Amino acid sequence: MLLDGKAYSQKLKEELKKEVEALTNETGITPGLAIVCTNYAEASKIYVKNKLKAAKYCNIFASLIEVSLDISENDLIALIEKLNKDEKYHGIIVQLPLPPHINEQRIINAIDEKKDVDGFGICNKGKLFCGMPTINSATPQGIIKLLEEYNIEIASKHAVVVGRSNIVGKPMALMLLNKNATVTICHSKTKNLKSITSKADILVVAIGKANFITKDMVKKHAVVIDVGTNKVGNKLCGDVDFKKVAKKCSYITPVPGGVGPLTVVSLLENTVIAYKKILNIE
Repeated sequence: MLLDGKAYSQKLKEELKKEVEALTNETGITPGLAIVCTNYAEASKIYVKNKLKAAKYCNIFASLIEVSLDISENDLIALIEKLNKDEKYHGIIVQLPLPPHINEQRIINAIDEKKDVDGFGICNKGKLFCGMPTINSATPQGIIKLLEEYNIEIASKHAVVVGRSNIVGKPMALMLLNKNATVTICHSKTKNLKSITSKADILVVAIGKANFITKDMVKKHAVVIDVGTNKVGNKLCGDVDFKKVAKKCSYITPVPGGVGPLTVVSLLENTVIAYKKILNIE
């Protein structure tokens, strides 16, 4: 069965739009999101465009703040500190990747914890590690919500996460663990990967290699979440060989139309969460 992230994201956007309208009418203040982008990666333009479009639909005020590729680390931090103090912005994100001369984690950590709507800062990561309420990373949060929308049981299941990035792999593993799954993390140095992935009840793949997960690497009736977005020729494909794996598993996300739209909506939901915390709205 297809896990339709696109359809579910539309449902969430409709709900968020109504909530934002009510909040704005109540407070006279519109939730605001600042997107800082260097255009270092060409693919970032697509993600930024989708975020701006979705924010507009949900009546969230979003600004794209473009900076030069050769901006210094200190100047970028100074910009973020300025945005931290700007009351019209309740959320701040820095579009990754950044140019090689800039330390990404230092930049992310400069964002005020309350406005870190990507959930990438060390404070929000630490709270996630401890199982405390926090702003969760958008992609893993969207995946958890998608599983719950389709009434897929997480507790007691063996979840395997392929990929250990700070953006998806690690927070995904922690969030599954916090939902009482038994979690295994695999990565480029894992031996006998097939023997591990083929035992997964829930398999989350985020490694950035087109069609890397094949049919023989997947357990029958497993739930497969494909986070990958790879360009092969003129087409986008995931990290999972969709056509063949789909015949074997019980649920699977498509690429495109699976995880991507939910990442965008989760970011906007996080912006509204930050907005309510900053304005002390229950």
